[in-house]
Amino acid sequence: MTELDLRCYLVTSGTGLRTVQVAAAAAAAGAGVVQVRAKEATTAELLELVLSVAEAVRAANPATRVLVDDRVDVAAAARQRGAAVHGVHLGQDDLPVADARRLLGAEAIIGLTTGTLELVGAAEQLRDQVDYLGAGPFRRTPTKNSGRPPLGIAGYAPLVAISSLPIVAIGDVTPEDAAALARTGVAGVALVRAVMDAPDPAAAVREVLSTLAAGAEAVD
Repeated sequence: MTELDLRCYLVTSGTGLRTVQVAAAAAAAGAGVVQVRAKEATTAELLELVLSVAEAVRAANPATRVLVDDRVDVAAAARQRGAAVHGVHLGQDDLPVADARRLLGAEAIIGLTTGTLELVGAAEQLRDQVDYLGAGPFRRTPTKNSGRPPLGIAGYAPLVAISSLPIVAIGDVTPEDAAALARTGVAGVALVRAVMDAPDPAAAVREVLSTLAAGAEAVD
């Protein structure tokens, strides 16, 4: 499967020009993944946003992978148009992984949301079809109510221990959290507001990458 840089993973918000600009700035600063999430958008609006983000991200940093939140149909449509869209991130109630894999093909990136020992354990049965797991919430967040209790720092090491797949921490993560999370063994952190609302999104991404590196060195 595709090699992924999951260290700094941006989840977008909004549907306007700023969303596209922040995605491009984050990619240029070294974000390895940009997930386009716009639950309030219509299908047509989401497709146009995905196409715009994909074009901007490819121009800023061709190594950054662009994923679509939830919507396998939109990811497939964008890929068929030739956009640099690399896959999808699925929630527990979205299209099953096996069906998404059949629709998107063997080379597509597929991520899956988890956040409990039971969900991570179940995801192990799909490890040949999934590329990484999102696990959260790290702390309660206004951008998404998963219904799962917050994991906190202490919640990640047990999940990492039972998973053969890389795990990304998500849920109101800030750059300041990155070092402590790195020490739990997660592959990276996903950020929404900490980058999207930052006065300098590129600086926020660079801070995450440097803080993660410091945390990883402390483990070594």
